[in-house]
Amino acid sequence: MAEGRNSRAEDCLLALGRLALDGGAAAGPEEALWTITRSLPALLGDPAAALRPNAFRETPPPPIGVAAAAFLRMPDGRHHLIAAPVNFPAAQHHELVEITLGHPGEVARTRRPLLLHDTALHSGFVKILQNFRAGSALFAPLFWHGDYLGVLICANAARGSFSERDLVAHQAFAGLAAALWVAQGGPAWLAALDTTGLPVRRDGS
Repeated sequence: MAEGRNSRAEDCLLALGRLALDGGAAAGPEEALWTITRSLPALLGDPAAALRPNAFRETPPPPIGVAAAAFLRMPDGRHHLIAAPVNFPAAQHHELVEITLGHPGEVARTRRPLLLHDTALHSGFVKILQNFRAGSALFAPLFWHGDYLGVLICANAARGSFSERDLVAHQAFAGLAAALWVAQGGPAWLAALDTTGLPVRRDGS
């Protein structure tokens, strides 16, 4: 067990170095975030969680049960923008989500990371990701010089997928994501984004 945990910790450490290089070489700010969100589902969580009885909140279990994205604070402070999504429906790419909605909204309010080991135990959990209902989720705020930029999210359909160790690693990836976002001109890109016609989500389920 300890050997497995150490191996995953080493994988995360190696990934941080690789993603720093890949993100710095990316073509733009969202592409830099994608280098991270595409990697998170394979790096974080316990694969054995999916094998436990009653692992999933939906029947049958979803064919794809992992997802990640950055929810970026819009300049108006009223919404998060779903950016660099992995395993979200195509229609949710650049969806605007009310900044108070669900646990991303709680992170925006408190500026603190969150681990939902089993989302069924959290009455305030709402389904924003439409591909599946998450059973376990990680949230880490993105900061730059103390300013809140958004939240990095990783979700798994299986309950009990994520642990405190995963949350610590997730926060490290969030720190890298924030640095890459700023270095690649993300705030200016976001300010110039034409939001006309973008879908707006005001509630979950």
